[in-house]
Amino acid sequence: MIKYLVLPIFSYLLGSIPWGLILTRLFTPINIRQVGSGNIGATNVGRMAGPWLGVLTLTGDILKGAFPVWLAVSMTTPNEVWGDLYIAIVAFAAFTGHLYPVYMKFKNGGKGVATAAGCFGVISPVALVILILVFIMFVCWSNRVSLASLAAAAVLPVAIWKATGSEVMLGCAVITTIFIYFRHVDNIKRLLAGTEPPIWE
Repeated sequence: MIKYLVLPIFSYLLGSIPWGLILTRLFTPINIRQVGSGNIGATNVGRMAGPWLGVLTLTGDILKGAFPVWLAVSMTTPNEVWGDLYIAIVAFAAFTGHLYPVYMKFKNGGKGVATAAGCFGVISPVALVILILVFIMFVCWSNRVSLASLAAAAVLPVAIWKATGSEVMLGCAVITTIFIYFRHVDNIKRLLAGTEPPIWE
């Protein structure tokens, strides 16, 4: 029972690690929260500190979602209600840790896309492939990471439902999508105004 209680807490603490902030402080003189969009996620890190640090941030953010969910899957029986519920709790703990990191006083977290991808990629690799294809398609079409992220987030519940058939996972995916859209409110405003910065000029 203790290990079942500990993993969600561990998942949240792991999800709270601000890799973008840590890496930019280690390897650059900039404060990532004061440049560009001010976000600690991979997109802003890549723009402000270079593509390699952006890739490292992306990798760290994905793994901090994938690892605790993988542990939860190994401890439970997926496709059973209680097993799915526990996996969903662990996944959402990592996701909310990234959005509201305890190490940063619950402020200035990322937007959750990479960590959500890590979580749901373990839950359903098939769904992850679909989401990656949607993301790539919208990046190529719009040249905007934010629009591609929003498109992938919109497809997430459908992809998870089709891949797992689990109502619990569907609910978790819907809530995750809502949070991702909430964190992208400023991006949505800039997209509507035509002022969202492109990936490539």
